[in-house]
Amino acid sequence: MAELETFRAETRAWLAENCPPEMRQPVRGEEDACWGGRNPVFHSDAQRLWLEAMAGRGWTVPDWPKAYGGGGLSPAETKVLRQEIAAIGARNPLYSFGISMLGPALLKYGSEEQKKRFLPEIARGEIRWCQGYSEPNAGSDLASLQTRAEDRGDHWLVNGQKVWTSYADKADWIFCLVRTNPSAPKHKGISFLLFDMASPGVSTRPILLISGNSPFCETFFDDVEVPKDQLVGELDKGWDVAKYLLGHEREMISGMGLGGGADSLGAALGKRLADDPVLRAEVARFDVDSIAFRAMSERFIDELKAGQAHPAQPSMMKYAGTELNKRRHELVMAAGGSDSLEWESEASRGGKTAREWLRTKANSIEGGTSEVQLNIIAKRILDLPGA
Repeated sequence: MAELETFRAETRAWLAENCPPEMRQPVRGEEDACWGGRNPVFHSDAQRLWLEAMAGRGWTVPDWPKAYGGGGLSPAETKVLRQEIAAIGARNPLYSFGISMLGPALLKYGSEEQKKRFLPEIARGEIRWCQGYSEPNAGSDLASLQTRAEDRGDHWLVNGQKVWTSYADKADWIFCLVRTNPSAPKHKGISFLLFDMASPGVSTRPILLISGNSPFCETFFDDVEVPKDQLVGELDKGWDVAKYLLGHEREMISGMGLGGGADSLGAALGKRLADDPVLRAEVARFDVDSIAFRAMSERFIDELKAGQAHPAQPSMMKYAGTELNKRRHELVMAAGGSDSLEWESEASRGGKTAREWLRTKANSIEGGTSEVQLNIIAKRILDLPGA
């Protein structure tokens, strides 16, 4: 306990010295976040300095081994670090599908060469990843995917299409599910490949959403050559890797329920609730549910790090978190009244409230639909019989 308190004091002092004041505030949407990558875009010197400081200490991935660019912290130390970061309102120095999804899968299934090659770059924010899972005819039934990888001796030849590929047009690399054995049952014969988005034959096309923004893309592969050593895990057993990664993706998406900040929704809305007691009551109920969800999230993370989490817990967290996030934005819209519907003026910041509200409608689809999550919860946690 004394050692942990010493670590807390040292961490607090280091954060006070190294976290720029501009980084001690929530991210103002996806466009304000730091995603790193081959050609990173920093919105300020403070953002760059914050990433460099945290990455230099291995604290972008504090619980990863130091050999792979992490901080080598224990679960207890990692929790303390998160608490101290939250205490000063510091933002995440790096948003990365490499950290939240691919990294854990590589730590479990990757070869030593793959870990040494990719994980330090991910930790430093030098490579940006996208996820090649869903296809036009393989969404919730992901195992029906038809993108193929043919063995051509010294490389794989990939042909097919993915859809809803978040930030594919900005990513450097993709982690991709492909069918390597078409004659096997659909959950078999799938493999997990990594390849460069700059490879000849890779192309992307943004999908315009109802919100007017377009984080999603269609992604096409036409005779893309992928080196053999970029297969993760065993040949034809990529479904195991995919399922493990999906658990971490759902954990990431569930974090939307926390709203990206420590302040209550009631405090954020403030005077807009003064004349509406019914709305005040709904916001208060939301804040209570949000506190409960935060406590549940902390417990789940502790259980996950200790290897004690139920395999279906990410589905529970994903469902609860996305529903909570949708409620948050419904209440923000209600508090704003007709002004929330404004779409283009400078005063509305380009319709930020309405566009973010519309964007939340995808939360219950991406990463596995709410219906699929409820089926998993019913079967795996409640032990209910199948239909």
